[in-house]
Amino acid sequence: MPKAAVLNAYDTPLEIADLTIDEPHAGEVKVQVVASGVCHSDLSVKNMTMPLPPPLVLGHEGAGIVTQVGEGVTSVAEGDHVVISWVPQCGNCFYCNRNQSYLCESGMLGMMSGGLTDGTKRFHRGDTEIGQMACSGTFSSETIVPETGCVKIPDGVDLKHGALIGCGVQTGVGAAMNTANIRQGDTVAVLGCGGVGLNVVQGAKLAGAERIIAIDMMDNKLQMATKFGATDTVNAGDGNAIDAVTGLTEGRGADVAFEVIGLKPTIDQTIAMTRRGGEAVLVGVPKMDVQLEMLAGLGMVMPAKTVKGCWYGSSNVQKFVPELLQLHRDGKLMLDELISRTITIDEVNEAFDAMAGGEVARSIIEH
Repeated sequence: MPKAAVLNAYDTPLEIADLTIDEPHAGEVKVQVVASGVCHSDLSVKNMTMPLPPPLVLGHEGAGIVTQVGEGVTSVAEGDHVVISWVPQCGNCFYCNRNQSYLCESGMLGMMSGGLTDGTKRFHRGDTEIGQMACSGTFSSETIVPETGCVKIPDGVDLKHGALIGCGVQTGVGAAMNTANIRQGDTVAVLGCGGVGLNVVQGAKLAGAERIIAIDMMDNKLQMATKFGATDTVNAGDGNAIDAVTGLTEGRGADVAFEVIGLKPTIDQTIAMTRRGGEAVLVGVPKMDVQLEMLAGLGMVMPAKTVKGCWYGSSNVQKFVPELLQLHRDGKLMLDELISRTITIDEVNEAFDAMAGGEVARSIIEH
C-alpha cells in the first residue's frame, strides 16, 4: 500500500495518506519511487495555475525501480532503474515523428487528464479514485506510469540525480540547448534563478554563451547562479532589470533572454531586454488568464525579435536523458549542487514553504 502526498483541494496542505494502487494495465509499468524532487510545477498545480482536478497525487520529477510490467511492455523489465518522464512520448504520433516528442499527442492528453494516457486512474482511497499529476504521481512510494513515460538508465546512476534530470535539469538545460539558438560568444539573460533557472544558466554555459546575466530578487539565489556559470548578477529589487541588462550590453540587450518565473511583468521584461533580432524564451508557466502583449504596429515588426515557448526543454527524453547523464559523468553538468536538502514524504509541505522562501534549489524526497 503506497504512502502518498495527496492534494485534496487547491491551496491546501497536502495530506499524507496510505492509498491502494491497481496492477499495471497493458503498456504500463509499476515503479517503486526512490527519489522525487519538489518542483515549482507541483506548486503550480497546488495553487491552480495548472488546474488539474483534485484529489490528486502530486509529483512529476522522479526516478525509481520497475517492480512490475503490464502486458506488451518490452522496453523495460522488473528491476530496471528508470527516470520518469512527465510527458510520455509514444514515438509514433504526428509530433513524435517530427522530432517534437515533448508535444506527444497521447502524452499531453494523459498529462492534462489527471490520469494515465487513457484518462483512467490507478490510485484509490476506498471507493474514491485519486488522480496523479502528469502521468507520474511521484509523491508516492509506488506509482503506475506508461511504458512511454520510462527512460531506462544504468543501475549505477544515483536515483536522486535521475529524479532531477526527470524535470528541472531537462527543462532548464533543454531550454538553453534545445529550444534556444545560443551561439558561441552570446550574451544570455536569465530571469528567475530557482531550480529550473539555475539549470538554464548551466545549459547556457554548455551551449557556448560567453556572458550569462542572472536576474532575481533574492541575493542567495544570485549567489547560487554564479556557482552554475553566471558571469553577472542583477538584483531586480534594486532597480530596473531592463536598464541593468541593456547597460551591461552596450545598450543593445541580451542575444537570448529566458523567463523562468511565469509572471506577466517578468515576461514583459524578458521581451523588452532582448536585443533586436534576438530571442526571448518563455519557460515559466503563467496562470491561464495571463495574456502576452506585444508592441503595436511597426514596433512589433521592426525589432525582428523571436518569442518562443519552451515545454519540457524541447527534449526527446529517450535521447536527452542519456546525454545529460554523460555530461554529468564528464564533469560538465552539476547535479549534486542542486540538492539543497533531502526529506521524507512527511515533510513535503515544509518543502513547499522552503521553495517559496527561496531557501532551496531543490528538496528531494527519499521514499
